[in-house]
Amino acid sequence: MPRPRSLTPDQLASAALAVLDREGLAGLSMRAVAKELRMSTMALYRYVDDREELEGLVVERVLSAVDTTPPEPGVPWDERLRIMVGRLRDTIIAHPAVLPLTLTHRHRSPSGLRWSETALAILTEAGLDGERRVLALRALLGYVIGAIQLEHLGPLSGAGTVAIAELPSDAFPYMAETARQARSVGVEREFFGGLEVFLRGLGG
Repeated sequence: MPRPRSLTPDQLASAALAVLDREGLAGLSMRAVAKELRMSTMALYRYVDDREELEGLVVERVLSAVDTTPPEPGVPWDERLRIMVGRLRDTIIAHPAVLPLTLTHRHRSPSGLRWSETALAILTEAGLDGERRVLALRALLGYVIGAIQLEHLGPLSGAGTVAIAELPSDAFPYMAETARQARSVGVEREFFGGLEVFLRGLGG
């Protein structure tokens, strides 16, 4: 029996994204998305085979908003990577619950693949190839994903930093002092400052 055509993949993805934004990844289920669409769970199965297919639609829905156009070729390679990373971060931080799904569905999202293709072209122009280029892309993605997770799950302005700053200095001198300094670091400085450390190492 052919699937009905009354709902588009983008409409399905938008409903799933609404559930994710409101309830987090743990709240994403076929039943919850069906309720968002005001249909039965069985009716939703006429459009997607399972939650995994639904997750793939959501990832593409989010990442399709990322501008994957290569930055101006006259700009230094490290600045071009900053631009690409900034575009990705600006899109994902609007929907942080989607972040873990970008890892499991990275090979299924055409938009995500196009972002990586552009980043690889920049790394190649910077003189990286072979294994070094593989490691550079993985490390770059690892930094972006990890930094965004830290920003939302353990922000420097949060209670965790306060607690660490109050640790006894005789037992944790560096942790306590660093946490006290960290409380004045804003989210933009935290993200792009860390990226700067990564890029300096990459260019060495």
